[in-house]
Amino acid sequence: MPLSPADRDALLAAAGDPDVLRFDEPMSRHTTLRIGGPADVWFEPDSEAQLERVLHATAERGVVASTVGAGSNLLVRDGGIRGLVVASKNLRGLERVGELDVRVEAGVSTGRLLHAATTWALGGVEFLGGVPGSVGGGLIMNAGTYLGEFVDVTTQVASVRLRDGVRVVREAAACGFRYRASDLPADEIVVEGVLRLRPRPRPEIEAEVRSLRDRRKEREPSGVANSGSTFKNPTGMFAGKLIEECGLKGRSVGAAQVSPKHANWLVNNGGARAADLLALIEIVRAEVQAKHNLRLELEVRVIGEDAT
Repeated sequence: MPLSPADRDALLAAAGDPDVLRFDEPMSRHTTLRIGGPADVWFEPDSEAQLERVLHATAERGVVASTVGAGSNLLVRDGGIRGLVVASKNLRGLERVGELDVRVEAGVSTGRLLHAATTWALGGVEFLGGVPGSVGGGLIMNAGTYLGEFVDVTTQVASVRLRDGVRVVREAAACGFRYRASDLPADEIVVEGVLRLRPRPRPEIEAEVRSLRDRRKEREPSGVANSGSTFKNPTGMFAGKLIEECGLKGRSVGAAQVSPKHANWLVNNGGARAADLLALIEIVRAEVQAKHNLRLELEVRVIGEDAT
């Protein structure tokens, strides 16, 4: 159901700053795939306090709230998203806490976190040299590479419940981290994490990160809208290799394409719709199922409504 004028007024009053709210905001502006229909309300809180106020208002008005990270690993359907969509991009606090711990808010980019850790000569997040996006999304998906993943360094995660704005703090053991997933609830927005790093000489960190970035640059497509890896690697196998063995490199639906450079990257060559990507995903799944008797599991998160 569309927002009423009273709903809009209530959200604006709770935010206290009209600049943090955008109505009927195209999600194609906020995903690395450059795809997605409009969100009823796009909200970029400047603080946890502001986030909590607006979420109290949505609860009182019966407005549904959901959350996205920095827009990588995300496919928004063409009909867009109803209700309030919360993005953590303005939550950018980053500080060293004691000798080895780092407190980092969800909107901090993975690149900024890696740069800070390198400056402090702290190792453990070298894997971020190959991971786009924000820390919040990285925690939710337990993002990583062959060098490691968030589960290796995270000690605590704080989130805010979308239904009532209440803050929840979990120790890492309660987060259910596993390969490219976690048990962090979908009805909460991650606001910060605490990471335990280790001393490491800066030249060693820089050399390892440079090697990872060079490897990814050589293997992965660039200069084209994408969401990173589309499918999770099955145990002991590589999704890209399975797809390539089906002869699917370059297969297209509309402007959506299986990258000719890396088969696990489904890209938007310009003007693709979510329906194109979803149709291509099902083609890939069907071909891999037929040839390898294996159903690929999505790494990309799909949200929103189909176009009417």
